[in-house]
Amino acid sequence: MSDSTTEIFRERLRIAREAKGLTQAELAELAKLPASSISLFEKGPRKPSFDNLRRLAGALDITTDYLLGRVDTLGTPQVLFRKDSGLDQNALRLLTELAKELGKKS
Repeated sequence: MSDSTTEIFRERLRIAREAKGLTQAELAELAKLPASSISLFEKGPRKPSFDNLRRLAGALDITTDYLLGRVDTLGTPQVLFRKDSGLDQNALRLLTELAKELGKKS
């Protein structure tokens, strides 16, 4: 990870954690990491391994691309909608199309 990517990662990890309403300890528990690791990732010199990056993204329901600064949205439309099991395939398709169109306009 370059220095700029590391800075982006730190900031986005904190933003995503706070958006989910999680403390560092709660995120650590969800990601099955030591609580001290989250603090070091957000503020210190520590960089996550690939496995830890995947765990963090999974725990936060976001993409690794977002954490690394490759995309500016927290997740793909599928990630954003997958928790709502009440949606049928047609509704998911329509929401995905809407999200893509909104992304084009911003």
